[in-house]
Amino acid sequence: MGWIYISPHLDDAILSAGGLIYEQARAGWDVEIWTLFCGFPHDEDLSPIAQKLHSHWGFHSAEETVRIRREEDYRATEIVGAHAVHFDFPDSIYRRGQDGKWLYTNTFAPPHADDAELSARIISAMFERLDHDDKIVCPLAIGGHVDHVITRHSVEAIVLNAIEELGVSLWFYADIPYLLNNPSALDPIEKTMQAESWMVASKGLIAWQNGIAEYASQIPLEFESHRKMRKAISKYGRKGIRLWHFP
Repeated sequence: MGWIYISPHLDDAILSAGGLIYEQARAGWDVEIWTLFCGFPHDEDLSPIAQKLHSHWGFHSAEETVRIRREEDYRATEIVGAHAVHFDFPDSIYRRGQDGKWLYTNTFAPPHADDAELSARIISAMFERLDHDDKIVCPLAIGGHVDHVITRHSVEAIVLNAIEELGVSLWFYADIPYLLNNPSALDPIEKTMQAESWMVASKGLIAWQNGIAEYASQIPLEFESHRKMRKAISKYGRKGIRLWHFP
């Protein structure tokens, strides 16, 4: 039995709950972070959105991007005391449809019908790794990034099948930094879910910030600077970290 944080990309779980992950690991829990969309694409061509993001991140190829971001993730998860598990599903910016065309020109879009088969493979791969009484924590999908939406839908489908067989429980974390840009996104969630808070001590806050700092390629786009990142995380985490669940 342990806590399993489902991270769409190589940073989401630690961005959103790194302080809580640190506290849980310090308390003796086995904490894993399963990152879904971090596979190495076989296609050497890049979609327009991949080209744009690679330019922001300072990478020249998909192979370089995934390799370096995985290295960042290993360092970050070690700082917060978790174990990294990397799945091989490609990021939305690298996915093509059945017709060979790029599925997404905008990652903040509803899942494409051609991703249904991908979702089925994700569900199967995650289900095989679950153990009895695991506590699964997945993103609320605030912000509507397609990979976050697919992640949530996939996890909810798993729990429907595993809750009786394995006794797993399902929790949700708020997607950071998307929530910071739109705090009102929690309003409808508060009406249908219950929240529980965990305090994060000063050491946990520092580990959280240091873990995020390891994702050096992402800081400029997400927070503009390390200083602004640390300030934003300190403000968000000062009253503890909330996880949500259905009553």
